[in-house]
Formats: sequence, C-alpha cells, structure tokens
Amino acid sequence: QVQLVESGGGLVQAGASLRLSCAASGRTFSQFAMGWFRQAPGKEREFVATISRSGRATGYADSVKGRFTISRDGAENTVYLQMNSLQPEDTAVYYCAARTSFGTSWSKTDYDYWGQGTQVTVSS
Repeated sequence: QVQLVESGGGLVQAGASLRLSCAASGRTFSQFAMGWFRQAPGKEREFVATISRSGRATGYADSVKGRFTISRDGAENTVYLQMNSLQPEDTAVYYCAARTSFGTSWSKTDYDYWGQGTQVTVSS
C-alpha cells in the first residue's frame, strides 16, 4: 500500500504560478512511476504529466507542455508539479497517482494508487 497526499492548490489569477506537491508514504517511493491527472466539473479525469521511477523520463499532455513541469525528490518522497502561466481552463481538481508497473503512462487505468486531490482555480 502507498498513501498519497496532495497539497499546494489554491485560487490564482490567470498568468500566475502554483506548485503542487504529492507526499508519498507506506512503500519505497522509488518503486513507483508517478503521474498527475486533473478533473474539471462535468468532465472526465485527464492526464497531465508523468515521471519515471528514476525521474529521467517525463511526459506531458499537449495542453500543458511548456507550462508545467513534473519532478520528484526521492529524499523527500515527494513528486511536484510546477504550473506556470496558468489559464482558466486549467481549473480542476488535481490528483497525484502512483504506478507499480515499470515505466510512465498516460492512462489513468494504469495507476494503482490515488491521492484525494487538491483544487486549483484560475480566475480570468
């Protein structure tokens, strides 16, 4: 088992930045590839970013490429999502997820553990 706790969400204006954190506990953090997903009201949960166990491989949704950066800190058992140039369409609940299988993934069905989510609201 692994527990994931997200933090760092909030209400910001368009163009601002936020950094989300996801703290993992319960199992060795380095065993998991990690991902960030988001879900806006009335929409399905969608992929945002993923990072490999080593941190050397990353992937992003086209909608956030160049604005968002995923990273991980093994010493802190934490994965981060740096979000710059936020836009109102980025408004959603952001979820952290952990994957026990090797490699990154864009698919939410490939992830085994999920956090409770943190709200990000971007006003225009």
